[in-house]
Amino acid sequence: MTAPTCLIDQIMTVMEAAFDPTYGEAWNRRQITDALTLPNTHALLVDQNGTILDEGGSASGRRPCGFVLTRAAAGEEELLLIAVHPENRGSGLGKILIEQLFRTAQNRGAERIFLEMRRGNPAVHLYSKLGFIPIGERPKYYRMTNGERVDAITFGCTI
Repeated sequence: MTAPTCLIDQIMTVMEAAFDPTYGEAWNRRQITDALTLPNTHALLVDQNGTILDEGGSASGRRPCGFVLTRAAAGEEELLLIAVHPENRGSGLGKILIEQLFRTAQNRGAERIFLEMRRGNPAVHLYSKLGFIPIGERPKYYRMTNGERVDAITFGCTI
């Protein structure tokens, strides 16, 4: 299965603006393309008004301002990536994306959502508000572009 080029273009547009290169967290086009060819990987996109855009990549002329990429398996879903364009941060789009993820994941049979992030990521406040709790840690897991190592923290949320 091949992901629509327009969907990948939309994700990459947000990703290139949203991720600070210092942390090396952004995925490249090939990683996104490869992930979306897997049958249990899903993408949600949102425009500046919080409207969820078609997962098939059709934006009907609306500019994507955020996305979430997930992978489903056996009653669980893993939040692989989430990003909101810097121009739209603080407008509630991250919350809208995660709440929509909860609904779509439940429809796919998920009972829990997991995510992993680097220690110090300011998104921890949003995750905590939405019910995610820390459940594990990987010391010095991530390597920043300057070579410094940062812990990974795993969070879980029952939906």
